[in-house]
Amino acid sequence: MPTEGTSRRTLFRAGAGVGAAALSAAAVAGSATAAHAEDATSAVAPNPAFPKHELRSTWVSTVVNIDWPSKQGLDAATQKAELLRWLDESVAAGFNTVVFQVRPTSDAFWPSPYEPWSRWITGTQGKDPGYDPLGFAVEEAHKRGLELHAWFNPFRISMKTVSGDVGTDISKLADGHPAKAHPEWVLPYPKTNGQLFYDPGIPEAREHIVNAICHAAENYDIDGVHFDDYFYPYPSGTIPFEDDATFAKYGAGFPNKAAWRRSNVDAFVKAISDRLRANAPGVKFGISPSGVWRNKADDPVLGSDTRAGAPTYDALHADTRKWVKENWIDYIVPQVYWANSLAVASYNVIVNWWNETCAGTDVDLYIGEATYKVNASTQSPEWNTDPHELDRHVQLGRDLANVSGNIYFSAKDVRANQLNAMGIIKDAYYQRPALVPPSASREATPRKPKLIDADRRRDGSVELCFRSGAHHHHDDTTAWYAVWRFEGRDLPRHWETEGTQDATNLIARVNAEAADGSFVDTTADPKKHYSYAITPYNRNGVAGPISGPKKV
Repeated sequence: MPTEGTSRRTLFRAGAGVGAAALSAAAVAGSATAAHAEDATSAVAPNPAFPKHELRSTWVSTVVNIDWPSKQGLDAATQKAELLRWLDESVAAGFNTVVFQVRPTSDAFWPSPYEPWSRWITGTQGKDPGYDPLGFAVEEAHKRGLELHAWFNPFRISMKTVSGDVGTDISKLADGHPAKAHPEWVLPYPKTNGQLFYDPGIPEAREHIVNAICHAAENYDIDGVHFDDYFYPYPSGTIPFEDDATFAKYGAGFPNKAAWRRSNVDAFVKAISDRLRANAPGVKFGISPSGVWRNKADDPVLGSDTRAGAPTYDALHADTRKWVKENWIDYIVPQVYWANSLAVASYNVIVNWWNETCAGTDVDLYIGEATYKVNASTQSPEWNTDPHELDRHVQLGRDLANVSGNIYFSAKDVRANQLNAMGIIKDAYYQRPALVPPSASREATPRKPKLIDADRRRDGSVELCFRSGAHHHHDDTTAWYAVWRFEGRDLPRHWETEGTQDATNLIARVNAEAADGSFVDTTADPKKHYSYAITPYNRNGVAGPISGPKKV
């Protein structure tokens, strides 16, 4: 597991396919207040084509080996090579964050004291893969300037037997599995060819899941804890989720089972939020629910003008709007997996609803995109005929006040680049790097760093050497640096404010521990003069003072 003092000196490179990525992703922004202070009053408006803060990411799915590993049982070297390729492709796509699935079925992609090794790695649940995939992913993502958000599925224990997994046969779980040790926590759904789930109504089951998830956040340098859209299982027709006995035991005082179920999920989300903010204050907490909270037919005042079949509030008992309004989470990523023309669930209608819902809160809003539907779905004609459906989504987000980025599902579909839809987005929107938007500050603001030197190397590149401004190691809250480059012999007027209010002069974002005081700008033109400066950020994305400049 990662420990202090184990970093090794690494030269980060911003070049050949890394320009928009070395700056890649993270908390490199500022708290809402700090970010505004950082971009203080300026006579020149920022360039909207080069936003300073914008989340750009993909989901790397491991359940049933959707993205990684490509199949079970590969040797460690092959698995690592495949994962590095996903990270490198994220950099090349202009992303700054990767959402990496590490607990798909009550199992672990790290040595967990709570749950067995995942079968999706080795093919056998409980079998040690011989290395630490989460630790490896965090280290390698940070080397590339990418934030790593660890993605956990809370209540799912197994997949259906058609996938070759356990199905509803609890005896097939690994020896020592907590569900096997506590079958009273477990419910099958549906009973025939279904899955196993922890019953969210049982406090001890919820406590176990909180411990299992927070162990990763408290022992690894992850940048975020991320949930998808699965809470209570999606309804299978009219088949009930048979938690009557649990409701009878714990449901006194609730008007109905649905209200009790929502309170169980609320309690779970709040417990994760409280634990992270107490024990891992630099780790962001984000949730990616299905796109529709409630339809207007069910809630004429607050619902969206949609007719979706499984709104989260009613079908999954997940009151996603409440979590935003209560600021229990740092960001939300509604999965708006529909085209704008779909009448029952229009992309624009849903995104505008979320834009209004997040207004006035501390919760960042990113939109989940259905990259997997491009050239593969007949739901709306645009998916198969119009390569610009997705980039129109990006533009809509930029036009709205509270949308701050996009996450694409999933990595293999980003790689496939059907209709060149992702290529269009890269060329039109992700040519410059961007910093991950700030979350509410829970850590001290970093001190002004020292840019010690900027040296031109024989190959024309420029090496920067720098150090934190903290007087003592334990006072150092710097997690990331933004690297700024200005052309010419002289700095522009008001360069500290006007020159850093958008991404025009941003060339990279580097992880402080991984960089270990060095950065190499391989995109520098040997014939040009430059001035460089760096801005420190804590893990919540709060900016400290910019360094003094160095010229080459």
